[in-house]
Amino acid sequence: MEASLDLENQQMMEGSSQTLQIDRRSARFPCCIVWTPLPVISWLVPFIGHIGICREDGVILDFAGPNFVCVDNFAFGPVTRYLQISKAKQCHINSQQSAYDADDQCGQDEIGRDACTWDDALRKSTQEFQHKSYNLFTCNCHSFVANNLNRLGFQSGGWNVVNLAAFIFLNGRWVSKASMVGTFLPFVVVFGLGIMFGGWTFLTFLAFFTFVLVGWFLLGTYCFKNLIQL
Repeated sequence: MEASLDLENQQMMEGSSQTLQIDRRSARFPCCIVWTPLPVISWLVPFIGHIGICREDGVILDFAGPNFVCVDNFAFGPVTRYLQISKAKQCHINSQQSAYDADDQCGQDEIGRDACTWDDALRKSTQEFQHKSYNLFTCNCHSFVANNLNRLGFQSGGWNVVNLAAFIFLNGRWVSKASMVGTFLPFVVVFGLGIMFGGWTFLTFLAFFTFVLVGWFLLGTYCFKNLIQL
């Protein structure tokens, strides 16, 4: 059973050893963090959404359910924002090492960090999260991507769900103008209708909802560090 699972994981994670160019039409975003809005939640708080990370061949991986990492089937719709990462300049990985060592182990560099290829790191995180239960508040798609970035040593690590969400929101590039409109239009419509029919009651609810949601992740990340898994 374990041998079959390992073979399946290896086949799932196999990709090109060379970074390809971004192809928006075919949804290929090599070595990128990708983002898309969530139904309902993003309509109220547009900077919160669903996130994934891509292999070197551009295939998207995202933690979308209990013990389940989606491969090339981005949950909740097409990519609307992306941010490509420079492996050579921003990650502590070994670009010369074989992506799939016979013993299935990454080596370590002189200071003890994982020294493996990009796809190697993603494969190991995928194997780990295939044995985790999904929970929006404690172990979600941001946890999965943060785990990958820490394993890659991206910008020296230290990634969590909060700084990752801020990072992609502030630095992510829109796939197209239509994707930008499609992200913010539901929020504008809901906000407008809420003001029209609910007035201050709606504004109070929206402020409370945003405060509770953001406050939970801030407290869970920086005050109760074992609460939100990575």
